[in-house]
Formats: sequence, C-alpha cells, structure tokens
Amino acid sequence: MNWTETLKAQIEGAYPATVGMMKLVDEGSLDWRPETGHNWMTMGQLLKHIPTACGHCMKGFVTGDWGMPDGVDISEMSPEEMLPPAEKMPTTKSVAEAIAELDADKKLAIQMIDQAGEKNLASKMVAAPWHPLPMPLGTQLLGMIGHLHQHKAQLYYYLKLQGKPVHTGTLYGM
Repeated sequence: MNWTETLKAQIEGAYPATVGMMKLVDEGSLDWRPETGHNWMTMGQLLKHIPTACGHCMKGFVTGDWGMPDGVDISEMSPEEMLPPAEKMPTTKSVAEAIAELDADKKLAIQMIDQAGEKNLASKMVAAPWHPLPMPLGTQLLGMIGHLHQHKAQLYYYLKLQGKPVHTGTLYGM
C-alpha cells in the first residue's frame, strides 16, 4: 500500500465534490439551520468549519502545530473548548470565502502529505489531542479526510432539507 497515493486519491474525490455542493448554497441561507433538534450549526458555520476539517488537522498531526494561540496547549483544553457548541462557532461571510478557504485547505493537505513522506506515513506513530491512542500518521491523515467526508455529507443533507435538487451523484461529485 502506498499512503501518499491513497491519501491524494481520497483528496481528489472529496474536495471537488464539496466545492460543487458549496456552489449550490444560496448566500441568503447562511443563517439557516435544521428546524428540529438542537446544537445544529448554521449553514454559514458549516461552511466555515468544512475548510478546517482536513488540511488544517493534517498540519497538526504532521508538524505539531494545531494553530493554537501562544500559551494554549490543545491537550489541556476541556472538551467544550475543543469542540464548542454550535452557537459558539464562527460563520463564513460568503460562499465565495468558504470556497477559497477550502481551496487553500486542499493545498495544505497535499503539502502535509508530501512533507510527511511515505516512510513517516507508514510508521510514525502519533496521537490526536482528542484521543490519546497513537496510530500510524497515515491512518490519522486518512481519518481527517474522513472528517471532511462527514461534513460534506452534512452539507448534502442541509441542501436536501432546503429542497435543493441534490442526489447521490451530487454527494460524490458526479
């Protein structure tokens, strides 16, 4: 198995499909959220979160830089600080901003895969701040692509609930 090829192939499927769905979002719906249940992000919050789901997290695993302010240790954060409730999450200013941020995140993800190198992807053991069990770096990075897929599916259902003409092909970028 070649981690570099596998991870990059997954990226080439996930990001374009996500951008395609982002383009279906109406600017006027950034404050929309599902009507039932609780702790739902608004559409704008989801669009702001998606570009941090993959490359940003890969950078944390590869470099140890999780983007925290000076003096803040992510491993010492409470669960609510690490995973804040929806009402505390930031929102995007526009669909175009979210797409630009997602494009930058894709470039960062590819850069981090290249920086890690095949040997480290296969053998370097790293733990996530939210789960202390060390796993191979490649496994952790694949998990971050899975994180992007999860929020891509969330966006799909948000669009479906809004009555947008999405179907399974939309989810997979077809």
